[in-house]
Amino acid sequence: MEVRLDGRAGIVTGASRGIGEAIARSMLDAGASGVVLTGRRPETIGALAAELGPRAVAVAGNVRDPDHAAEAVATAVRTFGSCDVLVNNAGTNPSAGSLMDVDMDAVDATWDVNQRAPLVWARAAWDGWMRDHGGSVLSIGSVGGMAPGPLLGAYNVSKAALHHLTRQLAHELAPGVRVNAIAAAVVRTRLSEALWASDPEGAARAHPLGRLGDPDDVARAAVFLLSDAAAWITGVVLPVDGGLTGAGAALG
Repeated sequence: MEVRLDGRAGIVTGASRGIGEAIARSMLDAGASGVVLTGRRPETIGALAAELGPRAVAVAGNVRDPDHAAEAVATAVRTFGSCDVLVNNAGTNPSAGSLMDVDMDAVDATWDVNQRAPLVWARAAWDGWMRDHGGSVLSIGSVGGMAPGPLLGAYNVSKAALHHLTRQLAHELAPGVRVNAIAAAVVRTRLSEALWASDPEGAARAHPLGRLGDPDDVARAAVFLLSDAAAWITGVVLPVDGGLTGAGAALG
């Protein structure tokens, strides 16, 4: 089956660069009728929307704001006639360190953006379109949400919560709405630079496939999970990780 999104419109949060931008581009390449791009900086997402053309529109705001989420859904419905797809991509990691030491304001911000905001957006999409028409929700998680590790405890806990939120929403919103997530490993983005920039080759060797991920690696998996090619898939957290959690889990 060809992986297509013809006739569907939706939203990508945190779409100004990196994985979010790549997903928005891939959705349009797969025939989506329109994509609402969200982000904090109007000039950045506005420029991207202008580059992508008339099937893209920018709505700036804070991902934690329920009114912003409702506005984005209403914009998708008003501009493109539907809001069939929601991609919860926006994420943050403002501080690293042990959970015993990390600043609690940073913990609150991390959990607010990474685990609470996706629920805010799912509710907005449900209320504004998907309750009556169905749809597909996809969240961008992390392999850090699948196993503990050093320094990124607050981030990892937030992604573990996002993975379980995915399963819970898949249970609650079936059969009309499918809900899945991608657990990404180290992808070359600005958010993850601290994990690879000082030793890209060493970071690549940690992945059995021998390289870091690119935003397009995640985007291709995203379009698949959003499309009818994945019509019987819901409640799944799919590792897109260069083999890190599968082939990399061998004993000895």
